Amino acid sequence: MKMKFRAHDTFFIRKGWLNKGMKYVYRKPNVFVDKNENPMDILGIGANMVKSLRYWLQVVGLTEENKSGQRIQRLTELGKSVFVHDRYIEELGTLHLLQYKLATNKENATAWYFFFNEFFMSEFTKEDFVRSLENFVLMNDENFSVALRSLNDDFLCIVNTYLSRYKTHTGKISPENNIDCPLGELGLIDILNKEKKIYRKTTPIIKDFEDGDFIQALVAIRCLDEGVNIPSIETAFILASSTNPKEYIQRRGRVLRKFKGKKFAKIYDFITLPISLEEVNIYSNDIVNNVKGLVKREIIRMQDFNNLSENPYINDELIYDILASYDIRLNEEEVDKNVI
Repeated sequence: MKMKFRAHDTFFIRKGWLNKGMKYVYRKPNVFVDKNENPMDILGIGANMVKSLRYWLQVVGLTEENKSGQRIQRLTELGKSVFVHDRYIEELGTLHLLQYKLATNKENATAWYFFFNEFFMSEFTKEDFVRSLENFVLMNDENFSVALRSLNDDFLCIVNTYLSRYKTHTGKISPENNIDCPLGELGLIDILNKEKKIYRKTTPIIKDFEDGDFIQALVAIRCLDEGVNIPSIETAFILASSTNPKEYIQRRGRVLRKFKGKKFAKIYDFITLPISLEEVNIYSNDIVNNVKGLVKREIIRMQDFNNLSENPYINDELIYDILASYDIRLNEEEVDKNVI
């Protein structure tokens, strides 16, 4: 697996950088490699910042470079669209698109990928993150070597990307550094304890969903297990449920909380059957017996939900059909063991 660290040269994206980069790449694709004109003079920034800007344009998906030959840049399809419709990166939707590109770029923005996809601590210090990232690198490629300084610099750059400088620096900030990153508007990180330098991940989109004016529906992964408190939720579609009682009871509980004007909640819990009911009799007993364990756990969850519902009669027939098709017999001890 290819991984890249500290390619930003410690510079987070400054406001105006992406617009400036797109403009000059559009006008002059070889702006970063032209031997006749100094890119520092064209772009009006220092050498290390030029290198950083070149990197950021690519990892947020606005530009791409040739893999071989002259390393000229060109706008991607996303870059062309942003350049035409929102070249100053003013729309929140544009920021979310760029954030998505950055957070899913495992190869060229490894620390960002890890932070948003593999690092599940909601409250953390730099040491927590760096230690976890070191383990992630080792697990993916034990022969890959990266300096501890690079991991520390990546962490600081991540923090500065999403957290306003005035929150992290109580003293005076030089004019050059008093420029926040546009991605900071997404509010994905906050500082919990300035003295101990403890940070936390935040999810401002949940607040928008709770208000109900801007966002009417929310699609999430691993979101309803714990830490979510939106009692106004009335409807939930659980597409990838769990057979672990602790997990599905927690998810169910997020939706069943009392709220003013809320009389009941609707939960659509999708079940998984390895073989459709119409085809069970086609397969041999050995194959059906091998999947009975999974079907049993699904049925136990169904029954648990059903027993608490106000409309159990809707699912009773389906539960009976599944038990009959798979020739499954459940006793009370099995149900109690898996639910309690």
